Amino acid sequence: MNYNSKDSKDLYRINERIRVPEVRLVGDNVEPGIYPTREALRMAQEQELDLVEISPTANPPVCRIVDYQKFVYQQKKKLKEQKAKSVKVVVKEIRFGPQTDDHDYNFKLKHAQNFLSEGAKVKAFVFFKGRSILFKEQGEVLLLRFANDLEDYAKVEQMPILEGKRMSIMLAPKKGAASAKKDKEKEAETDE
Repeated sequence: MNYNSKDSKDLYRINERIRVPEVRLVGDNVEPGIYPTREALRMAQEQELDLVEISPTANPPVCRIVDYQKFVYQQKKKLKEQKAKSVKVVVKEIRFGPQTDDHDYNFKLKHAQNFLSEGAKVKAFVFFKGRSILFKEQGEVLLLRFANDLEDYAKVEQMPILEGKRMSIMLAPKKGAASAKKDKEKEAETDE
């Protein structure tokens, strides 16, 4: 089967476009080994399939006898599955006021612990309304206290910075630290 370069999108060299003296054949429908390129092409034509170069940098290049369209489809499908399995970074925001009381603080702290244990990043910020911007120091202290209380769950990715009327800090989850802390808490409960 011959395909022009528009159909194949130049993903892989196939058939007559493979211009090396010999290739290494692999796959289910052939005896693995090194063959002259003409012989490999003849074998592919006999099976009414394509000779596809899957590893051009190897010496000699590695080829497979397959249906090219099916091969490209499977490669795209694998790539799509890999993208789906890749980690998507989720950023959860937690908002404070400059004079947040202890109950609200603890409530938000528990939410942040849950977010971090689920693998999400946490962006905590203090929003200053009107003249409350005078309490910048209180906002910074609050955010640093928040980061300190979460040190078992997260590492500080960005220290508190003031952007307009918002002072924010970015926390990223620690690898395995959250599950280790839960294990310690369970041990403490069983000891009691």
